[in-house]
Amino acid sequence: MKRRLALLSVFAAVLLSASGALAQNKFAYVDMQRALDQIDEGKAIKAELKGEFDRKQAELDKKQEELKKEYTSLEALAREGVVSPDKLREKQMDLERRVKEVTQYWQEAQKALSEKERQATQSLFIRMSGVVQSIAQSEGFSFVFERAALAYAPESLDITNELVRKYNAKYPAKAAGGADAKKGDAKAKKK
Repeated sequence: MKRRLALLSVFAAVLLSASGALAQNKFAYVDMQRALDQIDEGKAIKAELKGEFDRKQAELDKKQEELKKEYTSLEALAREGVVSPDKLREKQMDLERRVKEVTQYWQEAQKALSEKERQATQSLFIRMSGVVQSIAQSEGFSFVFERAALAYAPESLDITNELVRKYNAKYPAKAAGGADAKKGDAKAKKK
């Protein structure tokens, strides 16, 4: 009996000390994707990538239109019987080869844009993590979680807006203007 009482006392002491330790910890969370969408550099990178995508899409549209015209012309030649069957097959094969080239060009362009986006966002996430760490240290947070990993958390623990504000102050977007970017670089060098 005494042994059980001693064991229960030790267990209760462990629980009380653990709950006291948890009470001393401060928690917060951040929505890194929302922050990426809201920071000035993230917006500039998205705009740059969209512009590049739109240029590639315009090139693709132009090539597709040329191929459609050639296909229509080839169909007309086949109907009229102006071209020999051998020549017609040769032109069809050439047209099919060019369609494959255009398809491959588009796939490669999409892959290159995806890789460029991945590299850019990875770099931003690394910098944002540094800012989150700085916020956590200055605010005394023991843990800062990623919003995507949480089933529920009260909005009062969300530090995403603070991350965006501090990130933009520390890393002004290069597209925002030369003077602002230089000021930000000078601040970063001083620290």
